[in-house]
Amino acid sequence: MSPTPPSPTAQADSRRGHRSPSRRSARRSTTPTGRTDTAEHQQRFHGLTHDPDTEVLVTAGATEAIAAALLALLEPGDEVIALEPFYDSYAACIAMAGATRRPLTLRAPHFRPDLDELRALVTPRTRLLLINTPHNPTGTVLTAEELAGVVTLAVEHDLLVITDEVYEHLVFGATHHPLAALPGMRKRTVTISSAGKTFSFTGWKVGWVTASPALVSAVRTAKQYLTYVSAGPFQYAVAEALRLPDDYFRALRTELLRKRDLLLDGLTSAGFRAFTPEGTYFVTTDITPLGEKDGIDFCRSLPERCGVVAIPNAVFYDNTDAGRSLVRFTFCKKDEVLQEAVARLKTLT
Repeated sequence: MSPTPPSPTAQADSRRGHRSPSRRSARRSTTPTGRTDTAEHQQRFHGLTHDPDTEVLVTAGATEAIAAALLALLEPGDEVIALEPFYDSYAACIAMAGATRRPLTLRAPHFRPDLDELRALVTPRTRLLLINTPHNPTGTVLTAEELAGVVTLAVEHDLLVITDEVYEHLVFGATHHPLAALPGMRKRTVTISSAGKTFSFTGWKVGWVTASPALVSAVRTAKQYLTYVSAGPFQYAVAEALRLPDDYFRALRTELLRKRDLLLDGLTSAGFRAFTPEGTYFVTTDITPLGEKDGIDFCRSLPERCGVVAIPNAVFYDNTDAGRSLVRFTFCKKDEVLQEAVARLKTLT
Protein backbone atom coordinates (compact mmCIF):
# COMPACT_ATOMS: atom_id res chain seq x y z
CA MET A 1 0.00 0.00 0.00
CA SER A 2 1.39 3.41 -0.89
CA PRO A 3 1.21 6.27 1.63
CA THR A 4 -1.83 8.50 1.16
CA PRO A 5 -1.01 11.32 -1.29
CA PRO A 6 -1.50 14.99 -0.41
CA SER A 7 -5.00 16.35 -0.78
CA PRO A 8 -6.08 17.79 -4.16
CA THR A 9 -6.00 21.27 -2.62
CA ALA A 10 -2.39 20.85 -1.55
CA GLN A 11 -1.51 19.51 -4.99
CA ALA A 12 -3.20 22.48 -6.65
CA ASP A 13 -1.27 24.91 -4.44
CA SER A 14 1.93 23.15 -5.42
CA ARG A 15 1.14 23.49 -9.13
CA ARG A 16 0.51 27.20 -8.66
CA GLY A 17 3.92 27.46 -7.02
CA HIS A 18 2.64 29.17 -3.87
CA ARG A 19 0.33 28.77 -0.94
CA SER A 20 -2.52 31.17 -0.40
CA PRO A 21 -2.53 33.26 2.80
CA SER A 22 -5.72 31.55 3.93
CA ARG A 23 -6.09 28.37 6.04
CA ARG A 24 -3.77 26.53 3.63
CA SER A 25 -0.87 28.54 5.08
CA ALA A 26 -1.12 26.31 8.16
CA ARG A 27 -0.72 23.16 6.08
CA ARG A 28 2.46 22.13 7.86
CA SER A 29 1.06 23.04 11.27
CA THR A 30 3.95 25.16 12.54
CA THR A 31 6.42 27.89 11.71
CA PRO A 32 9.43 27.25 9.47
CA THR A 33 11.64 28.05 12.46
CA GLY A 34 9.97 25.33 14.55
CA ARG A 35 10.45 22.71 11.86
CA THR A 36 14.05 23.77 11.39
CA ASP A 37 14.78 23.50 15.11
CA THR A 38 13.22 20.04 15.20
CA ALA A 39 15.41 18.96 12.29
CA GLU A 40 18.46 20.43 14.01
CA HIS A 41 17.58 18.51 17.20
CA GLN A 42 17.51 15.23 15.26
CA GLN A 43 20.88 16.04 13.68
CA ARG A 44 22.46 17.22 16.93
CA PHE A 45 21.48 14.24 19.09
CA HIS A 46 20.95 11.40 16.63
CA GLY A 47 22.88 12.23 13.46
CA LEU A 48 19.68 12.20 11.41
CA THR A 49 19.33 14.74 8.59
CA HIS A 50 15.82 15.92 7.71
CA ASP A 51 14.50 18.54 5.32
CA PRO A 52 12.41 20.86 7.55
CA ASP A 53 9.93 21.54 4.72
CA THR A 54 9.20 17.97 3.63
CA GLU A 55 10.34 15.65 6.43
CA VAL A 56 9.14 17.33 9.64
CA LEU A 57 5.55 17.72 10.86
CA VAL A 58 4.53 19.39 14.13
CA THR A 59 1.50 17.87 15.87
CA ALA A 60 -0.73 18.34 18.90
CA GLY A 61 1.60 16.34 21.10
CA ALA A 62 2.85 12.83 20.45
CA THR A 63 -0.72 11.62 21.02
CA GLU A 64 -1.95 13.21 17.80
CA ALA A 65 1.19 12.11 15.99
CA ILE A 66 0.45 8.49 16.94
CA ALA A 67 -3.18 8.81 15.87
CA ALA A 68 -2.41 10.51 12.56
CA ALA A 69 0.35 8.04 11.71
CA LEU A 70 -1.77 4.98 12.43
CA LEU A 71 -4.81 6.36 10.60
CA ALA A 72 -2.67 7.32 7.62
CA LEU A 73 -0.68 4.11 7.25
CA LEU A 74 -3.20 1.39 8.16
CA GLU A 75 -6.18 -0.04 6.34
CA PRO A 76 -8.99 -2.19 7.78
CA GLY A 77 -7.78 -5.74 8.24
CA ASP A 78 -4.11 -4.84 8.69
CA GLU A 79 -2.23 -6.12 11.73
CA VAL A 80 0.06 -4.12 14.01
CA ILE A 81 2.64 -5.67 16.30
CA ALA A 82 3.19 -3.55 19.42
CA LEU A 83 5.24 -3.99 22.57
CA GLU A 84 2.98 -4.94 25.48
CA PRO A 85 2.27 -3.35 27.94
CA PHE A 86 1.46 -0.47 25.62
CA TYR A 87 0.47 3.17 26.02
CA ASP A 88 -3.32 3.22 26.06
CA SER A 89 -3.80 5.40 22.97
CA TYR A 90 -2.13 2.73 20.81
CA ALA A 91 -5.04 0.34 21.25
CA ALA A 92 -7.64 3.05 20.58
CA CYS A 93 -5.94 4.39 17.45
CA ILE A 94 -5.31 0.94 15.98
CA ALA A 95 -9.00 0.16 16.52
CA MET A 96 -10.07 3.44 14.87
CA ALA A 97 -7.99 2.50 11.84
CA GLY A 98 -9.86 -0.81 11.62
CA ALA A 99 -6.67 -2.77 12.22
CA THR A 100 -5.84 -5.52 14.72
CA ARG A 101 -3.13 -5.32 17.36
CA ARG A 102 -0.90 -8.29 18.08
CA PRO A 103 1.06 -7.81 21.31
CA LEU A 104 4.66 -8.80 21.91
CA THR A 105 4.61 -9.16 25.69
CA LEU A 106 7.51 -7.84 27.77
CA ARG A 107 7.54 -10.00 30.88
CA ALA A 108 8.81 -9.31 34.39
CA PRO A 109 11.38 -9.13 35.82
CA HIS A 110 13.54 -8.02 32.86
CA PHE A 111 10.90 -6.81 30.36
CA ARG A 112 13.04 -7.66 27.31
CA PRO A 113 11.53 -8.45 23.89
CA ASP A 114 11.76 -12.05 22.70
CA LEU A 115 12.88 -11.72 19.07
CA ASP A 116 11.83 -15.27 18.21
CA GLU A 117 8.36 -14.52 19.53
CA LEU A 118 8.34 -11.29 17.52
CA ARG A 119 9.15 -13.18 14.33
CA ALA A 120 6.39 -15.70 15.06
CA LEU A 121 3.82 -12.87 15.30
CA VAL A 122 4.33 -11.75 11.70
CA THR A 123 1.60 -12.88 9.30
CA PRO A 124 0.74 -11.95 5.71
CA ARG A 125 -1.57 -9.28 7.16
CA THR A 126 1.15 -7.59 9.22
CA ARG A 127 1.54 -4.02 8.00
CA LEU A 128 3.35 -2.19 10.74
CA LEU A 129 5.54 -2.51 13.84
CA LEU A 130 4.82 -0.05 16.67
CA ILE A 131 7.95 0.34 18.80
CA ASN A 132 8.22 2.38 22.00
CA THR A 133 11.72 2.95 23.39
CA PRO A 134 12.41 4.09 26.09
CA HIS A 135 9.34 2.07 26.97
CA ASN A 136 6.34 3.23 29.00
CA PRO A 137 5.47 1.78 31.52
CA THR A 138 8.37 -0.66 32.07
CA GLY A 139 11.29 1.74 31.56
CA THR A 140 13.01 -0.69 29.19
CA VAL A 141 15.42 0.83 26.66
CA LEU A 142 15.86 -1.44 23.66
CA THR A 143 19.48 -2.43 23.01
CA ALA A 144 21.28 -2.15 19.69
CA GLU A 145 21.01 -5.94 19.33
CA GLU A 146 17.26 -5.93 19.98
CA LEU A 147 16.72 -3.13 17.50
CA ALA A 148 18.84 -4.97 14.94
CA GLY A 149 16.36 -7.84 15.22
CA VAL A 150 13.51 -5.41 14.57
CA VAL A 151 15.36 -4.02 11.55
CA THR A 152 15.97 -7.47 10.08
CA LEU A 153 12.30 -8.34 10.40
CA ALA A 154 11.06 -5.01 9.00
CA VAL A 155 13.31 -5.19 5.95
CA GLU A 156 12.66 -8.89 5.32
CA HIS A 157 8.86 -8.45 5.37
CA ASP A 158 8.78 -4.89 3.97
CA LEU A 159 7.07 -3.52 7.09
CA LEU A 160 6.59 0.08 8.12
CA VAL A 161 7.67 1.06 11.63
CA ILE A 162 6.29 3.76 13.91
CA THR A 163 8.70 4.45 16.75
CA ASP A 164 7.52 6.41 19.79
CA GLU A 165 10.61 8.04 21.32
CA VAL A 166 9.09 10.66 23.63
CA TYR A 167 11.40 9.62 26.49
CA GLU A 168 14.49 9.84 24.28
CA HIS A 169 16.39 12.08 26.74
CA LEU A 170 15.23 10.29 29.91
CA VAL A 171 17.68 7.37 30.01
CA PHE A 172 19.81 6.19 32.93
CA GLY A 173 22.89 4.08 32.31
CA ALA A 174 21.55 2.95 28.94
CA THR A 175 21.83 4.31 25.39
CA HIS A 176 18.87 5.34 23.30
CA HIS A 177 19.27 4.21 19.69
CA PRO A 178 16.90 5.93 17.22
CA LEU A 179 15.50 3.27 14.93
CA ALA A 180 15.53 5.53 11.87
CA ALA A 181 19.32 5.81 12.11
CA LEU A 182 19.84 2.09 11.55
CA PRO A 183 20.61 0.68 8.07
CA GLY A 184 17.56 0.19 5.89
CA MET A 185 15.17 2.03 8.22
CA ARG A 186 15.26 5.65 7.09
CA LYS A 187 12.65 5.22 4.34
CA ARG A 188 10.27 2.98 6.33
CA THR A 189 10.30 4.61 9.80
CA VAL A 190 8.04 7.29 11.27
CA THR A 191 9.74 8.75 14.34
CA ILE A 192 7.56 10.46 16.95
CA SER A 193 8.64 12.59 19.90
CA SER A 194 7.47 15.66 21.80
CA ALA A 195 8.41 18.48 24.15
CA GLY A 196 6.17 17.14 26.91
CA LYS A 197 8.57 14.82 28.73
CA THR A 198 11.92 16.50 28.04
CA PHE A 199 10.81 20.01 29.03
CA SER A 200 7.92 19.21 31.42
CA PHE A 201 5.47 20.78 28.95
CA THR A 202 2.91 17.97 28.86
CA GLY A 203 -0.04 20.38 28.82
CA TRP A 204 1.30 22.39 25.89
CA LYS A 205 0.77 19.49 23.46
CA VAL A 206 3.62 20.13 21.03
CA GLY A 207 4.96 17.00 19.35
CA TRP A 208 6.52 16.12 16.04
CA VAL A 209 6.94 13.53 13.33
CA THR A 210 10.11 13.04 11.31
CA ALA A 211 10.19 10.69 8.33
CA SER A 212 10.69 10.52 4.58
CA PRO A 213 8.66 12.98 2.46
CA ALA A 214 6.16 10.31 1.38
CA LEU A 215 5.46 9.19 4.95
CA VAL A 216 5.24 12.74 6.33
CA SER A 217 2.84 13.63 3.50
CA ALA A 218 0.63 10.68 4.44
CA VAL A 219 0.63 11.55 8.14
CA ARG A 220 -0.04 15.24 7.38
CA THR A 221 -3.04 14.30 5.26
CA ALA A 222 -4.60 12.51 8.25
CA LYS A 223 -3.48 15.17 10.73
CA GLN A 224 -5.19 18.00 8.86
CA TYR A 225 -8.57 16.37 9.59
CA LEU A 226 -7.78 16.00 13.31
CA THR A 227 -6.60 19.30 14.86
CA TYR A 228 -5.30 20.88 11.63
CA VAL A 229 -3.07 23.17 13.70
CA SER A 230 -2.58 23.71 17.44
CA ALA A 231 -0.55 25.41 20.18
CA GLY A 232 0.81 28.05 17.79
CA PRO A 233 2.34 30.38 20.41
CA PHE A 234 3.83 27.45 22.34
CA GLN A 235 5.66 26.26 19.25
CA TYR A 236 7.96 29.29 19.41
CA ALA A 237 8.86 28.46 23.01
CA VAL A 238 9.51 24.80 22.20
CA ALA A 239 11.74 25.89 19.32
CA GLU A 240 13.81 27.85 21.85
CA ALA A 241 13.87 24.88 24.25
CA LEU A 242 15.21 22.56 21.56
CA ARG A 243 18.24 24.84 21.30
CA LEU A 244 19.10 24.60 25.00
CA PRO A 245 22.73 23.62 25.68
CA ASP A 246 23.77 20.04 26.39
CA ASP A 247 24.09 20.91 30.09
CA TYR A 248 20.31 21.12 30.34
CA PHE A 249 19.78 17.59 29.07
CA ARG A 250 22.56 16.19 31.28
CA ALA A 251 21.16 17.93 34.34
CA LEU A 252 17.67 16.61 33.57
CA ARG A 253 18.94 13.02 33.47
CA THR A 254 21.03 13.47 36.63
CA GLU A 255 18.12 14.89 38.59
CA LEU A 256 15.67 12.23 37.45
CA LEU A 257 18.19 9.47 38.17
CA ARG A 258 18.48 10.73 41.73
CA LYS A 259 14.69 10.81 42.10
CA ARG A 260 14.42 7.35 40.55
CA ASP A 261 16.78 5.89 43.14
CA LEU A 262 14.98 7.75 45.93
CA LEU A 263 11.68 6.18 44.95
CA LEU A 264 13.18 2.75 44.25
CA ASP A 265 14.73 2.60 47.71
CA GLY A 266 11.51 3.80 49.31
CA LEU A 267 9.28 1.33 47.49
CA THR A 268 11.60 -1.55 48.35
CA SER A 269 11.64 -0.56 52.01
CA ALA A 270 7.83 -0.39 51.90
CA GLY A 271 7.70 -4.04 50.85
CA PHE A 272 7.23 -3.77 47.08
CA ARG A 273 9.37 -5.63 44.57
CA ALA A 274 10.56 -2.72 42.48
CA PHE A 275 12.05 -3.17 38.99
CA THR A 276 14.80 -0.69 38.08
CA PRO A 277 13.88 1.25 34.90
CA GLU A 278 16.54 2.24 32.35
CA GLY A 279 14.44 5.12 31.07
CA THR A 280 11.22 7.18 31.41
CA TYR A 281 10.13 8.43 34.84
CA PHE A 282 8.10 5.41 35.91
CA VAL A 283 8.84 2.53 38.26
CA THR A 284 6.98 -0.75 37.84
CA THR A 285 6.50 -2.79 41.01
CA ASP A 286 5.14 -6.21 41.96
CA ILE A 287 2.64 -6.16 44.84
CA THR A 288 2.71 -9.87 45.66
CA PRO A 289 5.30 -9.41 48.47
CA LEU A 290 2.62 -7.32 50.21
CA GLY A 291 0.20 -10.25 50.09
CA GLU A 292 -1.70 -8.64 47.20
CA LYS A 293 -2.54 -10.29 43.88
CA ASP A 294 -4.69 -7.96 41.80
CA GLY A 295 -3.21 -4.59 40.79
CA ILE A 296 -6.55 -3.10 39.76
CA ASP A 297 -8.16 -3.84 43.13
CA PHE A 298 -5.02 -2.68 44.91
CA CYS A 299 -4.93 0.67 43.08
CA ARG A 300 -8.65 1.28 43.61
CA SER A 301 -8.23 0.84 47.36
CA LEU A 302 -4.87 2.62 47.70
CA PRO A 303 -6.14 6.25 47.99
CA GLU A 304 -8.46 5.29 50.86
CA ARG A 305 -5.88 3.09 52.57
CA CYS A 306 -2.97 5.54 52.57
CA GLY A 307 -3.69 8.54 50.33
CA VAL A 308 -1.43 7.50 47.43
CA VAL A 309 -2.44 6.96 43.80
CA ALA A 310 -0.86 4.42 41.42
CA ILE A 311 -1.71 2.91 38.03
CA PRO A 312 -2.38 -0.83 37.59
CA ASN A 313 -0.25 -2.11 34.72
CA ALA A 314 -2.95 -4.58 33.73
CA VAL A 315 -4.77 -1.75 31.92
CA PHE A 316 -1.85 -1.60 29.46
CA TYR A 317 -2.06 -5.30 28.57
CA ASP A 318 -4.21 -7.48 26.33
CA ASN A 319 -2.62 -10.40 28.16
CA THR A 320 -3.84 -9.19 31.56
CA ASP A 321 -2.39 -12.10 33.50
CA ALA A 322 1.12 -10.91 32.59
CA GLY A 323 0.46 -7.58 34.31
CA ARG A 324 -2.07 -8.56 36.96
CA SER A 325 0.17 -8.01 40.01
CA LEU A 326 2.15 -5.07 38.56
CA VAL A 327 1.63 -1.45 39.59
CA ARG A 328 3.25 1.73 38.21
CA PHE A 329 4.49 4.73 40.21
CA THR A 330 6.15 7.90 38.90
CA PHE A 331 9.18 9.79 40.22
CA CYS A 332 8.91 13.12 38.35
CA LYS A 333 7.81 14.78 41.59
CA LYS A 334 9.33 16.98 44.28
CA ASP A 335 11.50 15.14 46.82
CA GLU A 336 9.10 15.91 49.65
CA VAL A 337 6.21 14.41 47.67
CA LEU A 338 8.16 11.22 46.99
CA GLN A 339 9.24 10.97 50.63
CA GLU A 340 5.71 11.51 51.91
CA ALA A 341 4.34 8.93 49.49
CA VAL A 342 6.87 6.34 50.64
CA ALA A 343 6.07 7.07 54.29
CA ARG A 344 2.39 6.50 53.59
CA LEU A 345 3.02 3.32 51.60
CA LYS A 346 4.98 1.88 54.51
CA THR A 347 1.79 1.92 56.59
CA LEU A 348 0.42 -0.84 54.34
CA THR A 349 2.63 -3.34 56.13
